[in-house]
Amino acid sequence: MLVGLSSLVLAGCSTSPTGRSQLKLFPSTQINQMGIQSFAQMKEDTPASKSGETNGYVNCVAQKVIAQVPAKYGISNWEVVVFDSEQVNAFALPGGKVGVYTGLLEVAENQHQLAAVIGHELAHVLAEHGNERVSTAFATQTAMAAAYQLSGDVKHKQEIFALLGVGAQVGISLPFGRIQESEADAMGLDLMAKAGFDPKESVTLWQNMGKKAGGKAQPEFLSTHPSNKRRINDLNKRMAKVMPYFEQARAEGRSPQCKA
Repeated sequence: MLVGLSSLVLAGCSTSPTGRSQLKLFPSTQINQMGIQSFAQMKEDTPASKSGETNGYVNCVAQKVIAQVPAKYGISNWEVVVFDSEQVNAFALPGGKVGVYTGLLEVAENQHQLAAVIGHELAHVLAEHGNERVSTAFATQTAMAAAYQLSGDVKHKQEIFALLGVGAQVGISLPFGRIQESEADAMGLDLMAKAGFDPKESVTLWQNMGKKAGGKAQPEFLSTHPSNKRRINDLNKRMAKVMPYFEQARAEGRSPQCKA
């Protein structure tokens, strides 16, 4: 079983758009279908905003950023839904689905900051982080089951099972989450800048997020997201690269005027 798992993992090795090695065990069509089904369920469970102004504003920003997604990713139609919820969040799912919660608009104070969030979420899809997460979880669970079967007595089995469970969670899943978040930050920054949104506003966005958290955010080590301080530092370091994209966009007439 362990030999089979090793072969499966080796066969699933791939490279992300930024050149990072990643594990993808499932075909994109299957992951896309999972995203489409999940989005349909979310639309049943969470009411959509009925505000024409809010929907128009969010879609204006989203479509400007979506227009910068390269054709090579093969996603021609994106569905954007504004959910009426106090959650300060947004997401994108494989299959071209985007959800924005109205609560986010209380923290993303202008079109540029909203574009930073949407660009980040689109990047998760473009980098196939969903496939990577599902594949990692699948490989982890398979390895844990194999170790459980191969271990000794009941007590020994429970100890190994517990150790592998904690090790898998902290040693694999969480670090991968932080890497994915940083990768999405970088790719999303490129998208928003090429759409003509000011990338410097991404820093203000995360400063707003920090204020919203009230200093009660989890320590970075136990979070799937980079800390706000680290995230802001990384974004600032990337400004020298993305500002030319922003300036070129403005020179070519891409100057979004999406009004909240």
